[in-house]
Amino acid sequence: MNSLWRRDVPLSERLADAPPAGPLAPGAPPTLPPAGPNISWLPEAPLVLPDAPIFLMTTTAQALSGFFVWTALLITCHQIYMHLRYYSSPNEQRHIVRILFIVPIYAFDSWLSLLFFTNDQYYVYFDTVRDCYEAFVIYNFLSLCYEYLGGESSIMSEIRGKPIESSCVYGTCCLWGKTYSIGFLRFCKQATLQFCVVKPLMAMVTVILQAFGKYRDGDFNVASGYLYVTIVYNISVSLSLYALFLFYFATRELLSPYSPVLKFFMVKSVIFLSFWQGMLLAILEKCGAIPQISSAEVSVGEGTVAAGYQNFIICVEMFFAALALRHAFTYTVYMDKRLDCQGRCAPMKSISSSLKETMNPGDMVQDAIHNFSPAYQQYTQQSTLDPRPHGPPVSRSHSGLTPRDAEKTLLLSSDDEF
Repeated sequence: MNSLWRRDVPLSERLADAPPAGPLAPGAPPTLPPAGPNISWLPEAPLVLPDAPIFLMTTTAQALSGFFVWTALLITCHQIYMHLRYYSSPNEQRHIVRILFIVPIYAFDSWLSLLFFTNDQYYVYFDTVRDCYEAFVIYNFLSLCYEYLGGESSIMSEIRGKPIESSCVYGTCCLWGKTYSIGFLRFCKQATLQFCVVKPLMAMVTVILQAFGKYRDGDFNVASGYLYVTIVYNISVSLSLYALFLFYFATRELLSPYSPVLKFFMVKSVIFLSFWQGMLLAILEKCGAIPQISSAEVSVGEGTVAAGYQNFIICVEMFFAALALRHAFTYTVYMDKRLDCQGRCAPMKSISSSLKETMNPGDMVQDAIHNFSPAYQQYTQQSTLDPRPHGPPVSRSHSGLTPRDAEKTLLLSSDDEF
């Protein structure tokens, strides 16, 4: 009877060791489950046998998810190609192309995990790539907003010294009495960059724990690595989300010409909602609402089944994300700037070199070193542009600066902290 209570004992052994059903002997004490770290007092997940396969194992699920995935890939790859073809503002479009790549990576990764669904735990290794790239997207979205507004110094010239509006609704009640400073922008960058470090690091930790059998999705047991990885993820995700929201709250009026609401919503929904979506499925699995599959041919735990549903949902969601991102990061605004005097577009060689430049993460590494360096000393760089008397600041890619002008910078110091 004891083996029936242990999740780490295979189902076949549980049934083989179970005594025949019958009334207890008079005066015999009821059998109690043994104490130990692997004991689960929540309801056992229902069992699904091969003659009654769940939806994820059917051809319909694979075909339906494949349709949404390949349609999303075609839409997004065409959009990426058009941005590279009219690569007129590299400082902006570099970040836009990186953001758009989240659809192919998310969609194809989830589809592969779904195709290998019966290979228990394979999805952990596929999702590692997805986890690493989504942190890269968060950084690029914040960097794109910086480029729209002309850089740190241009932003500071607009908001520096202004009091931070205290509001419980916007999460700024703890900032009462503070003003916007260079330290505020540095905090936004650091909080975003820490997610770029924590997310890949936790992905590698997950792979290592999986290799040693210490990780299983949905297992909140204190002896399992899933609980601790989830806690670290929650803290890092919440801090990154809060920093992005603070930056948007401070610059929403300056960003208004660039339609930031749809951009902000799409990046947040693709990354953060998918994370909480997975958390909800893990809780449902723990409550016994998601079945497990066990037979002589196929054995899939309920945690893997929950991850399978997550991957199927992502496959469908990426189709709608591709449509929304096509409107949020349109390439039409860059078309007229890329045409030369003869009306020709960029050649294929130029497109390939632009793609190579886009996928180079060197700028993120340098930015991380700059913002986390002890020698930062509250300095920021400002290009030698004349301040505009009216309207929002112009991004550096639209300012018409020559490379020589871009090299002329002025260091401004600030003794205030955020």
